[in-house]
Amino acid sequence: MKLKPQPDGAAAPAQTYVFEAGEANFETEVLQASLKTPVLVDFWATWCGPCKTLGPILEKLAGEYAGAFRLAKIDCDKEQQLAGMFGVRSIPTVVLIQGGQIVDAFSGALPESQVREFLKRHRVEPASRIEAPAQDATDAEAAPPEDPHAAVARLKKALAADPDNAALKLDLALARARTGDTANAQKTLDALPVDLAEDDRAKALAALLAMQQSLAGIPAAAELLARVERDPRDFAAQDGLGVRQLLGGNPADAMQHWLAILATDRNWNEGLARRRLLDAFRIVDDEALVATTRRKMSSLLF
Repeated sequence: MKLKPQPDGAAAPAQTYVFEAGEANFETEVLQASLKTPVLVDFWATWCGPCKTLGPILEKLAGEYAGAFRLAKIDCDKEQQLAGMFGVRSIPTVVLIQGGQIVDAFSGALPESQVREFLKRHRVEPASRIEAPAQDATDAEAAPPEDPHAAVARLKKALAADPDNAALKLDLALARARTGDTANAQKTLDALPVDLAEDDRAKALAALLAMQQSLAGIPAAAELLARVERDPRDFAAQDGLGVRQLLGGNPADAMQHWLAILATDRNWNEGLARRRLLDAFRIVDDEALVATTRRKMSSLLF
């Protein structure tokens, strides 16, 4: 696909932020690049009528947003395996990738207003509206994560002073889930207002609760270790160890189990290891560990 040249004097040429993607450059130009800038992935085809309607809208917005996101165009006829990995069943399908992972998607030729709303929901705004600069690298060296029990105490106090603050309730629910208080955390998640349902914290909470609920069917760690020692291809045991270690405060070893499964059979149990890793990326606070593991996962998948 060749992008049409913009007329002279255009304020923000779309070509600057639009590129063709495929298996050869997907890891570097999409997954790794999304660690810094969101990437909107447009799965399209030359014969697709709705794609011809949506494509120019996406390219226009890419220029207007001036670097707030990049647009990756993937021709499904040329990149069938990549489209299959994303489960693309109809086109156009548009996937938003942030921080190296899929955060949302839509199918069909949405009108421009709805595409704008989709981006806004995930805090992707035109560059001119971004008030705060990106965090400086020196600022990223934050203090160690707050102890969950201390966080619960702090948030309870804050919520007592502002009892209608839904965002504080969500923060408190996530902290409670990390202490093992799943019942109260689940109640908060179920009662979230619509505008917070897509919040990253809500997704982290849902992932953590799902991981905790899966413990009911997982044997004790000693049994799982014995099974893995006997047979490293006992993926059910590898997965169980991953869950137990993640919830036990050892995310590095936990994610190694899921990477081991992906390295041997990435489609095992309908791609469960990949889903576990994506959930772990939401749950784990260690950004360096998450980034390193995400790159390893990407190298195994693409």
